[in-house]
Amino acid sequence: MSFVQSRRTKWAAAAVFMTSVLALSACTGTGSDASASGDTEVVVYTGVTGDFAENFNPFIVGSLQSTQGMIYEPLFYYNIVTGDDPEPLLGTEFEFNDDGTVLTVTTREDAEWSDGETFSASDVKYTFDLLKEVPAFNIAGFDGDVTQPDDNTVVFTFDEPAFMNAPAYLGNTPIIPEHVWANMDSPTTNQNATPVGSGAFQLEEFNPQNYVLAANETYWGGQPDVDALRFISLTGNQSATDTLLSGQIDWAGIFLPDIDQIFEGTSLTYTNTPLNQTALFTCSSVELGCTGPQTDVAVREAIYNGLNRDQLNALAFSGYNGTMSPTYALLGRDDKWIAPEFAAPVPGEPNIAAADTVLLDAGYAKGSDGIYAKDGQRVSMTVQVVTGWTDYIAAMEAASQQLLEVGIELKPAQVSFQEWTNSKTNGTFELSLDSVPQGVAADPYYVYLNSFASKNTAPVGETSNRNYVRYSNPIVDEAIEAASSAATDEAKLAEYATIQTEIVRDMPYIPVLVNSALSIFNEEKVTGWPTEENMYAYPRPDRSWDNGMVAKNLKVVN
Repeated sequence: MSFVQSRRTKWAAAAVFMTSVLALSACTGTGSDASASGDTEVVVYTGVTGDFAENFNPFIVGSLQSTQGMIYEPLFYYNIVTGDDPEPLLGTEFEFNDDGTVLTVTTREDAEWSDGETFSASDVKYTFDLLKEVPAFNIAGFDGDVTQPDDNTVVFTFDEPAFMNAPAYLGNTPIIPEHVWANMDSPTTNQNATPVGSGAFQLEEFNPQNYVLAANETYWGGQPDVDALRFISLTGNQSATDTLLSGQIDWAGIFLPDIDQIFEGTSLTYTNTPLNQTALFTCSSVELGCTGPQTDVAVREAIYNGLNRDQLNALAFSGYNGTMSPTYALLGRDDKWIAPEFAAPVPGEPNIAAADTVLLDAGYAKGSDGIYAKDGQRVSMTVQVVTGWTDYIAAMEAASQQLLEVGIELKPAQVSFQEWTNSKTNGTFELSLDSVPQGVAADPYYVYLNSFASKNTAPVGETSNRNYVRYSNPIVDEAIEAASSAATDEAKLAEYATIQTEIVRDMPYIPVLVNSALSIFNEEKVTGWPTEENMYAYPRPDRSWDNGMVAKNLKVVN
């Protein structure tokens, strides 16, 4: 009997048990070290509110956060915190030729898929051929050719040097089994409800409130020490706090105020590794179908000037958030990549006079209600935030009051996690509070490629890959392309300066703050979590690739 079949019954029983416990935990304070089956189960909360969508397609925006890293793996793992050398996964070594146009990768000989089929270099070749055939999957922008000289070697060839793009190919591309995907109907819409992966965990049970990944007994790196991971959905940060304190969550990535005081005397600990940059995402392009006042760069600039970020940090984020650069290069880590004219961080205090000036110069006038308008359209916009995300909700409630002083009406709207995700993906929003994610390696190039390149966006109503703001600028596109093959740091910085000039002026993402990234661990049941001294992976459970590295490193407390 297969691993999946042998465990199905007891994990189903555990699902019923866990649902009941979660419903009662905040009231009763009862806790459990394991599932009803007696196996060690790590309960994970990534901030999801509402129902889970049964989507394990690693190429579709909106796939569940465990898909990339726990179920599917790339060739190598890149640590964006430490910048250490890539760690072998399905690849064991790689080498470029001198001019960066040929990349040779040796693949692992001892790996197999979760259905028992053998992994080989042919799966890698199939994956990259598929990226070229299906542009919607090709977030990495792969434009090379791939050959397979033998069962454990793939060779990529490129027309231009590919040094900069290699981390996206090697570390941010999920490798998929050819024997499954070659026979899949409509891969661009198929949600892959029964995923076959190479990772340390595999799907065991799913329902809209929680789902289970079980340890892969035949994982090439050895079976994980924990038996299962259970991902749960809650109503928001308050219920997450209650559930954490009752001992029913082992790993979470959420915001909590006064965390040191809350955790005193418990087995809970945390790290704070702020990397993602919180911004007001704007549906910015009229040409791509966006509507609303935020399509005018003058309105976006006025919002930028009208925000009191210091107040937002104090009121909504307990002072945990950090200052950010308007260039979206990460301050501290990426200072050498910021053009001198943009060295100053975003302002902490508002500049109401500057906000007024930019709107007046653009032809706006205040109405009797104190709100600016132009051509009969008031500067009034809705900003979407996820229900239960108390920090984001508080931030937007405070921002709405701040912007009234400018003459801008900002209306916060709480929506489910799934609706928030779908709205961004399809472009059916005016403003949305979110974080611009870091790329696969420690360089702003990957932020520019993923979040600003035209090839990663789409018209409103169509699925966008990462560039949710519908930003399209040929000058930026050309500079990103040139940076990918820049021969020197000086040449790359010159291209970054071009990009930064455009995006600071256009501001499709209105900078707010560098988001705190609290990763919370319960050390009573398992150990091996990342620490400040040993940040072997970015520790949040909602971070693709890193979450798989953390999960397979955990050790059960005996």
